[in-house]
Order: sequence, then C-alpha cells, then structure tokens
Amino acid sequence: MPIYNAPTKDIQFVLHDLLKISEQDIPGFDELDPDFTSAVVEEAGKVASEVLHPLNVVGDKEGCVLENGVVRTPTGFKEAFAQMKEGGWTAMDCDPEYGGQGLPYVMHTAAQEPFVSANMAFNMYQGLTHGAYSAIHAHGSDEQKQMYLPKMVTCEWTGTMNLTEPHCGTDLGMMRTKAVPNSDGSYKISGQKIFISAGEHDMSENIIHLVLAKIQGGPEGIKGVSLFIVPKFMVNEDGSLGQRNGVSVGKIEEKMGIHGNSTCVMNYDEATGFLVGEEHKGMRAMFTMMNEARLGVGLQGYAQAESAYQNAVAYANDRLQGRDVTGAKNPDGPADPLIVHPDIRRNLMDQKSFVEGARAFTFWGAYLIDRAHKNSDAEADGLISLMTPVIKGFLTDKGFEYATAAQQVYGGHGYIEEWGMSQYARDARIAMIYEGANGVQALDLVGRKLAQDGGKHVMAFFEMIKTFIKENEGNEALAKDFLGPLKAASKDLQAAGMYFMQNATKPNNALSGSYDFMHMMGHVCLGLMWARMAKAAMEALENGASDTEFYETKIATGRYYMARQLPATAMHLARINTGADTVMALDAANF
Repeated sequence: MPIYNAPTKDIQFVLHDLLKISEQDIPGFDELDPDFTSAVVEEAGKVASEVLHPLNVVGDKEGCVLENGVVRTPTGFKEAFAQMKEGGWTAMDCDPEYGGQGLPYVMHTAAQEPFVSANMAFNMYQGLTHGAYSAIHAHGSDEQKQMYLPKMVTCEWTGTMNLTEPHCGTDLGMMRTKAVPNSDGSYKISGQKIFISAGEHDMSENIIHLVLAKIQGGPEGIKGVSLFIVPKFMVNEDGSLGQRNGVSVGKIEEKMGIHGNSTCVMNYDEATGFLVGEEHKGMRAMFTMMNEARLGVGLQGYAQAESAYQNAVAYANDRLQGRDVTGAKNPDGPADPLIVHPDIRRNLMDQKSFVEGARAFTFWGAYLIDRAHKNSDAEADGLISLMTPVIKGFLTDKGFEYATAAQQVYGGHGYIEEWGMSQYARDARIAMIYEGANGVQALDLVGRKLAQDGGKHVMAFFEMIKTFIKENEGNEALAKDFLGPLKAASKDLQAAGMYFMQNATKPNNALSGSYDFMHMMGHVCLGLMWARMAKAAMEALENGASDTEFYETKIATGRYYMARQLPATAMHLARINTGADTVMALDAANF
C-alpha cells in the first residue's frame, strides 16, 4: 500500500517565507497569518491522508460502473464526498453571497494540493464543479447565479465542462452540437460530447453541465460557439428538482488512469439549455473555466510527482541492494540501502528539486490570480496569462517524468501492481493531455502570449528577474550558487525570444521551437522560484530560525536545481536556433 503525508511544512514555507501572504496589500490577505493557514493546511492534510488516500487504490482497481443510465462510483467515494462537503472544502474561495467562505484563491490552491496528491481522480469531481461555478459566476445572469451557485458551492450539485466531440478536440470551431432557440428563451441542445470528466455519477443530487454548442445561423467556426447551462434535472422556480433533462450517458470511457473518475460520452437529445452570456461568445466564458483549470492541472502534475517521490524515498531507505563504493553503511546487514548510491540520489534529487520548485511556481500563480481579481491589477493579470501555459505544460510534462522516475527507484517492483507505483504514472499521464494538450500550450505561449499587449508582459518578467538579481548581487552566497545560473538561463530565454522576432517572416521557425521555449521558460521560472526560496531560507537562518535543518535542506535542494537542472536552457536554445528545416524536412509520405 503506497504512503502519503501532506508536506504541510513546505506549503507553509511557500505561503509565508516566500510569498509572505499575510503582508500583501490584497483584500483578505491580512487574515492569512501563519496560525490560521497552518490550521487549514494541517486539516486538509489530515483529510487527504486519512480519508482520500486510502480510496486511491480502491478507485483505481474498481473504477466506475454504468448501470441503467446511472454511474456508480467506487466503494467509499460517496461517503468521502459527503465528508468533503460537510467540511466546507468545496467552498473555500467561493463568493460568500452564494454560501462560500470567501478565502483567497491561493488558500484554495494550498488545500487542493494534498487532496490531489492523495486521490487525483476523486478530487476531479469537486475540481470541475469549482471551474463551472467560476464560469457562471463570471458570465451568468443574476438569475442563473441565484439558481445554480449556492448548490454548486456546497457540491450538492456538481458541474462539468463539455467541449470535445468525436471529430474535434482542440479545433472547437468544427463542433457540430447545435442549439435551436425555443419561444421561452431557452434552447434545444443536440449533439454528442466525449471525454467528459465527472459527466455522470451518484454523489450529487444534480449535475450542471456547461456545454459549448452552435446556434443555428451563427458565424462559422469558433466565432459561432455559445455556452449553455444544461442541468441533468430541470430546476423549478422554487429551487426544487423537476423532470429529467434530455441528457444521457452513452458509455464510460476505458482509460489508462484516473479510473475513479467517471469520464463519459454524453448524449444531448434536444435537452433544454440556457445561454450563458452573449450569443456566439461562448469561448470567452469557457476560458474563465479553462484558465483556472489549467493552473489546477499544473498542480496535478507536480502533486502526483510528490506522492510518487514520497514512496520512492521510503523504498530507497528501506531496500537493501549493493554496497556503498566508499565503504559499507550497513555493515551488519547483507547490503546497504539503495539511497547510498549516487544514481539513486540523483534521481531523488531531480524529483525533490522539481516538486518543491513547482509548488512555489503554482502558488505564485495563484497569488497573481488573487492580485489580478481582488486588486483589479492589470499587470498581475497579464503576468498570470503569460504563465498559465507554462504552469500547465511544463509542470505536467515534468510531473509525469518524475512519477516514472520514482517508479524507476523500485526497479522491477515499480512495474508490478503490488507496490502501487504505476498508478502515479498512469494518473499523471492525462494531465499532459486534457485542458489543452501540451503542444497546444506551447503554441499558445509562443504564438499568442509572448506578443500579448505588445510583449509588455514577457518584458516585465525579464525585468523582474533582472531587478531581483541586481537587488541581491551583494549577497555572496546567493550570487554564487543562484544568481549566476539564473542570469545565464534568463539570457538563454531572451535569446530564444529574439530568434523568434528575427524570424517573424518564417512562422514555422517559431512553431518548431515552441515546445523547447515552453520548457526553457519553465526552467527559468523554477530557477527564479529557487533563488527566491534560497534567499528566504537564508534570511530565516540569519534571524535565528529554530529548525535549521529544514532551511539548510531547502538551500541545498535549490543548489542542486540551479546546478543540475537549470542548464537545460542552453540545450533548448540550441534546438530553437536550428529553426524549422530539420523539423519540416520530410514529406508526409516519408514518416
């Protein structure tokens, strides 16, 4: 049975030593003192380890079952979902007007990490509901908000997002689901959607589907897409549930992982739907949901790697194999533990330095969302828009890589199901695909986000790094191990951006290098996070922090990332500078 213990001390370090959230001039942040956040994070960790984690293997082995049009979730899921609702975990950052607690988004993110690490498939039920809530909250009418949001905040009603169809994934302009106006202002929705996570289940009274469809006679392509609320059960004026709507499950998809989540084919047969926002402006509303979801998926990437890492560390300390080349460390035993070997140490340090850097990057992103929304800060809004494809793409690519790296520590035992390590790799794999496959994230970053608002957001990012380096160049310890590598990596990233600008008339050069650029930018972002964390840890030690081992370990882990991981920017730059010729050399018939 795999283990999981929430890294509450590391979470608190990011919230307070790094982000200093209680000192920020953002509404609600002044209440986030260490005692309060510790109580929230510790309790979230307790729920994760005691309630959700034991069900992770159960969900993987049992999966979901479709019976007479109803999906039965795995044993224990319904009871655990009731505990999540009763504990208020589904309502943390939701609007108090609709029953939410009104906490900042960064606190929602901090609590979500343990839930995702403990049981990713389970947490998707409330995660998707949160995204649907956000879309309706941002774009729905007052009447729609009053009707749907209070029950969605508590997860008495859950939510979904319905985009993909059998013939179109990313290219949503090709969708065929249609919406025909009714005389009462509602619409008849007809079509089929696939890959719908939490599309049907037995854990809530109603399911509020957000469905993209085309109103007949509207513009062609993506400009003709509208967003609709399509409830599983119709809602009466008094809030009670009425008749079943014309939406049904065709089948449950058979998947590589996240078996505990009911991923469904959804059929809409003249189902009654209600327009959200304006006609033909559905993508604007859906992107409210997708941008939030993309940060959450980036979190899924590193959160699965965190769980896998914890198990790999435990195994490496316990498993006896071979002798330390410098001398036996377990002379009374037949062999030394795996962790004495340099290559095992390298593997574990790769995992550890990524997970801790990724946590800081994701929480910083959540902080930017709070700053953008609560302070109407355009600079923060532009910066998180730039960072979203990096958080989603880079962290999920690396999260899967390190989930499999943890599996490698076990050798053959990692490949058999007895130890449970394959689930982390299988569950993490989907995060690279859904909410926009990572190749699309790279195209979005290079094709749209770099040039957004005249390129001022990426320039602001470079200026942020430059300012941090200049302000701290007098700190010898920081300058040697952190500022130098960060400066070199930032120069690589700027050189790549300059290459794209110089080759603007040859778009394939930029598109061929977009994936490398996304990874390069991911490394620079984690490099910046590690430099900031190292500074915070050094300051804590200078101020007489009692837990010196924790802060010294943080600094040592950061040194590893700067020395062994950050130099990858040079490799990515070299690839980008080769342009598109080698990428595009073959005719399609020659592949």
